[in-house]
Amino acid sequence: MTGVSTNPFDDDHFHEECAIFGIFGTPESSVHTALGLHALQHRGQEASGIVSFDGKHFHAHRGVGHVGENFDANSAPMQALKGHIAIGHNRYSTTGPSEVRNIQPFSSELAFGGFALAHNGNLTNAARLRASLVETGSLFQSSTDTEIIVHLVARSHQQGVSNRLIDALKQIEGAYSLVCIADDMMIGVRDPHGVRPLVLGKRDNAYVLSSETCGLDIIGAEFIRDLLPGEMVVIDKNGITSIMPFQEQPSRFCIFEYVYFARPDSMLEGRGVYHARKSIGAELAAESHIDADLVIPVPDSGVPAALGYAQAANIPFELGIIRNHYIGRTFIQPTQKGRNDSVKMKHNANPATVSGKRVILVDDSIVRGTTSRKIVSMMRAAGATEVHMRIASPPTINPCFYGVDTPDKDQLIAAHMTVDEIAKEIGADSLSFVSIDGLYRAMGEARRDTDSPQFCDACFTGDYPIKLATGLSAKRVSHGVIN
Repeated sequence: MTGVSTNPFDDDHFHEECAIFGIFGTPESSVHTALGLHALQHRGQEASGIVSFDGKHFHAHRGVGHVGENFDANSAPMQALKGHIAIGHNRYSTTGPSEVRNIQPFSSELAFGGFALAHNGNLTNAARLRASLVETGSLFQSSTDTEIIVHLVARSHQQGVSNRLIDALKQIEGAYSLVCIADDMMIGVRDPHGVRPLVLGKRDNAYVLSSETCGLDIIGAEFIRDLLPGEMVVIDKNGITSIMPFQEQPSRFCIFEYVYFARPDSMLEGRGVYHARKSIGAELAAESHIDADLVIPVPDSGVPAALGYAQAANIPFELGIIRNHYIGRTFIQPTQKGRNDSVKMKHNANPATVSGKRVILVDDSIVRGTTSRKIVSMMRAAGATEVHMRIASPPTINPCFYGVDTPDKDQLIAAHMTVDEIAKEIGADSLSFVSIDGLYRAMGEARRDTDSPQFCDACFTGDYPIKLATGLSAKRVSHGVIN
């Protein structure tokens, strides 16, 4: 897909591409799913969809835009989503319009009946699988890798939906969490490395699956546990069944979920995201402290790490940058100068706090360096006498191929500049990133185990835990679209 970015204000961050949610066992399944997607809005803002099942028929509604734009409780589409099972999906896209044909969940009539699927992640062998399927007669309705799974399920000769799905998943490579509806049951699955998150909860007699625990909280569901890497749960009228159908692999949960993607109030893999981010800030202070008057977060994602830094360094924490939360999601500046000044519409300096001060700016990451340069300049224009930047992740030197929208390597500033060169490029008096071992210490680990890393950290280390296809580029798998 090509086109103008639909979100020009966050171009210096990686972006999670989607969220999934599902609930089984309540006549208000679609309402709960809409609420769950609302809580997970941060994982995807371009489009959303819900598919429900009433015991006989599937009902679906999908649309471009935020959850609230598509699923008003009193709207006709929402009223039509009847049933005791529902699954939903939020999608993120940055390269061109979100086409309706690519909005999940997908639903199809297969030989065994209806089947609906929502997917978070990327399949690294998608191009090869799709080419093979097309060559042998499959007709694709979308350009996403998710539809490949539907075709593989349809072609499987195994008995039973869960066995067909297992057969399909054994043919794919990549990172994924899935929620499905078929045969009056809901299925949830995580890939064998557990790269992408999926949690299980319960509300009264209804079981819930969600990308994060904040999706459980909004509907008053109790958190039960994270699905294990490689686990499939099958939920029907008899309860829940756990299956471990894949060869066991080392767990490699995405560490960037703690750095940036997940909502701060979520719990993932037994760790509170907010406290993990504060701990990263404390590690930053221990590793790269410098005398200053104020610690200032780059809002909103830098706030917890900046708090941790300020507390560890005993330096006052202040909001020296104020964020405007009401920027239009699809607002595009018509001129290059307008695009260059776009950061001012989202962030503005607080000169009464900053003027005459030596400041430490804390942000979660630097990808291209564009926003960092503008914010450093903003601090100087507001009267800061020194501007030091501290980053709550190691230098990002590689793209992600497992479900995160990232630039290719040639656009990653840390892939071709030293830390000192980046500092000069963005105009900072000094720049430091947390070390990879410091990041692991913040997660409660003594250090990164180089022989068997505890997380997926390929964007920092180049250590990709799942096989990559030859010639794969970040653009080719961006947001699951096969270009």
